[in-house]
Amino acid sequence: MRHALPLRVELESGIADPELGAEGHEQAAKMAAYLGTEDIEAIFVSPLRRAIETARPLEQRLGITAEVVDGVAEFDRNSREYVPMEELRAANDPRWEKLMRGEWDGADGNPNEFKTRVVQSIEDIIVGNPGGRVVVVCHGGVINQYLAHVLQIETQVGFFYPQYTSIHRVAASRSGKRSIVSINEAAHLR
Repeated sequence: MRHALPLRVELESGIADPELGAEGHEQAAKMAAYLGTEDIEAIFVSPLRRAIETARPLEQRLGITAEVVDGVAEFDRNSREYVPMEELRAANDPRWEKLMRGEWDGADGNPNEFKTRVVQSIEDIIVGNPGGRVVVVCHGGVINQYLAHVLQIETQVGFFYPQYTSIHRVAASRSGKRSIVSINEAAHLR
């Protein structure tokens, strides 16, 4: 699941790790109400604030404490800015254009290291929870890389745009087969 909408942060120095805005908190609450009726056994979350805050309502509803997994942090985790994609796209910002061209600018590591980290982290979660239903609250780039892995396609940054608090379901068999059940579920936001 992708995190909810965070605030825009652009710093001169340091690392931007934005909190959720009012709309983001509303999205997280709607997501928790939607997923809160499912038989979820564990919640895993990126170490970034926007993911942690998104998971909180679901944790409270289910009485489960999320486990932080460093490997599902976004590729730009050490960036000094976070600008919501909708803002970049609406303004036709050059950063949006670079992202759409797959340019790896201001990112942590390189695309292959990022994909390897993401795939290994999610596979570790799957292996550690056989037969269970889990939620991983993470980021658009992480979702893109893992789904591209399942689909066996290559992508630098991504091949589609995950909505904020969108749900992407993957069925994982013990034999190692992975099947995409849904992409970009967002009905809970209506």
